[in-house]
Amino acid sequence: MGTKTVDEAGAGTGTETKTDEKSVDVTKQDPAAQAEAEERDADLDETDETGEAVESGQAGDSGAADEELPPVAAKAQPGVGQGAAGIVAVVLGLVSLTGSWVGTVAQARNQMFGQLETAQNADVGTMLQQYYGDSWNANALVSGIFALIAMLVGVAVLVRPAFGDPDQVQAPWIKSAAWAGVSVGFIGLVLAALKYSDILLGLPNT
Repeated sequence: MGTKTVDEAGAGTGTETKTDEKSVDVTKQDPAAQAEAEERDADLDETDETGEAVESGQAGDSGAADEELPPVAAKAQPGVGQGAAGIVAVVLGLVSLTGSWVGTVAQARNQMFGQLETAQNADVGTMLQQYYGDSWNANALVSGIFALIAMLVGVAVLVRPAFGDPDQVQAPWIKSAAWAGVSVGFIGLVLAALKYSDILLGLPNT
């Protein structure tokens, strides 16, 4: 009985010793695991700090770039006046072809003066010239003036970019309107010159 008790006591003591050794081993391993965990945490912290530093640096660079760039001043839309002038040239050219109230008044006024100044015993040729020829020429003269103005306005629109900002390009529709005004004005000027010189629609021979 004594021997068993001793053995049992010895066996118990051995088990406790093994348990203590395992506890010691686990205790010895804990600092290594903690060190690895701390290293991982340190690496993660460094990565976060590096990312934040890069982001802050980029933000600082963009902010500095924004501060260096001067504010863009609001500019008026280029070509608005030129486009309006081109349309005006076209309208003036059309007026030179179709006639205007100014030409009508000038024609009626000249015709009235011709009736007052013509003698009662004047021949038929003189009467036709005073009544109709001079009044038609007055209307043709007014139409020619409108046509000439249309051409001048159209040419001014076409040459305007040469005297302005070289960076601004004239819109195609503005050039088209200006060329249309010049073309219609030229046609009106030619017709007015032909009528004024009695080459076109002259008085009948008497």
